[in-house]
Amino acid sequence: MHKNGTHYLNYIGGQWLDSDQLIEVFNPANEELIGTIACADEADVKRAVSAALKCVDSGVLSKPRPVERARMVHQIAEELRALMGYGVPLLVAENGKTTAEATQEFEVAIRYFEYYAGMADKIEGRSIPLGDDYVDFTYYEPVGISAQIVPWNYPLDICARSLAPALAAGNAVVIKSPELTPLSISCIALACERAGVPRGAVNILCGHGSVAGAALVADPNINQIVFTGSVSTGQSILHAAAENALPCVMELGGKSAAVVFADADLDTLITSVDWGIFFNAGQVCSAMSRLLVHEDIYEQVVGRVKALAEAQVMGDGAAPETTLTAVASKAQQTHILQLCQRAVAQGAELITGATTKPESKGYFIAPTVLANVAPDSEIFSTEVFGPVIAITAFKTEEQAYQLANATKFGLVAGVFTRDINTAMRASKALKAGQIFVNEWYAGGVETPFGGLKLSGFGREKGQEALYSYVNTKNVAIRVS
Repeated sequence: MHKNGTHYLNYIGGQWLDSDQLIEVFNPANEELIGTIACADEADVKRAVSAALKCVDSGVLSKPRPVERARMVHQIAEELRALMGYGVPLLVAENGKTTAEATQEFEVAIRYFEYYAGMADKIEGRSIPLGDDYVDFTYYEPVGISAQIVPWNYPLDICARSLAPALAAGNAVVIKSPELTPLSISCIALACERAGVPRGAVNILCGHGSVAGAALVADPNINQIVFTGSVSTGQSILHAAAENALPCVMELGGKSAAVVFADADLDTLITSVDWGIFFNAGQVCSAMSRLLVHEDIYEQVVGRVKALAEAQVMGDGAAPETTLTAVASKAQQTHILQLCQRAVAQGAELITGATTKPESKGYFIAPTVLANVAPDSEIFSTEVFGPVIAITAFKTEEQAYQLANATKFGLVAGVFTRDINTAMRASKALKAGQIFVNEWYAGGVETPFGGLKLSGFGREKGQEALYSYVNTKNVAIRVS
């Protein structure tokens, strides 16, 4: 797992391997070096794919009864839980999360393995009636090798989200971890090793996207790609995938809106705003980055969101009083500040925030509230990926939906109302893959997640995700 407590290794073919090059990992809260990890190159990627191919060809995952995979995947969950005492502080340090946020991320990762362990023996085909002269049926086969590229904002969570169903369906997996936050994912590799996962079934390596990532998605032995990240990188991966006609699952971010009607419960709303934009410093693809508020309660909502923002306590995630952590990097901090500055220049009213933490190291952004944000402004439609919320008023229900849908993204959306009829109309009208009603982030591991438009395609989570990791085979028999 690591050589000396601070240098971490890649997990390839059931072995922990070093490299001639390394990647440094810093704590975003204090800018201190916390560790290094072996930097994988094209040869390491080829080695990992070869190990995965050997595992697939052996049938060690696909030939036994599915209940054996179920037990294996469940054991990964147990081993990962046993590693929480070590892994939570590591995730806090490398990602800047609070201890509560890191603990929750571990719990969700564990839940993925528990959930898909329960699904491993339930991937069932069906019989198709074609008359007495035929017997026709379908069944599902593993795709083979799944290449998975994990983002830095939820490294453990999103790694587990795709790894668990892939294993449950009988596939081997090669994972490229993020350069910014690769250390905590080693806990998943260690859990797999302790759970007795066959060699080559799980390979986890860290490398630069332009080298290791590019080599992985271009490898001719890869059978499927799962990616979470930026639109531009996702589009590059899709170009590479087209060369081999590979199926992909793409989750490419969002600019999600909550529509707040005049009858909304404002206490419920403010709790959701807290989770929706300040949790993990707003570095969430499905963050509540836009708030569309009926004009009758607009000023009241702006005031309450301002109070919520100014009550946040910025600091190191390890400190118990911290509620708002640093963003991931200096580049991200600069990008967010520049977006806020341009928003004000384009007419938005800065209610609070858009500053750094005075006289402090770390990549902090004060919780930021922008009001009277115009629909044609950059901040209205550009993903910020930080603790910045843009508030816009609306008059009519139709206008609210038009504003909510007026971006190139369609990941999630929300509605806050006491009227079930309004909620149902909104769930139809809002163009997004998942709709939250009266609670941002409602749902869970069991509910399918994915977007429309530039937010991507395919679904993760829930039963639906399993079918991204299998191929359907039909057998049609003429009965003599």
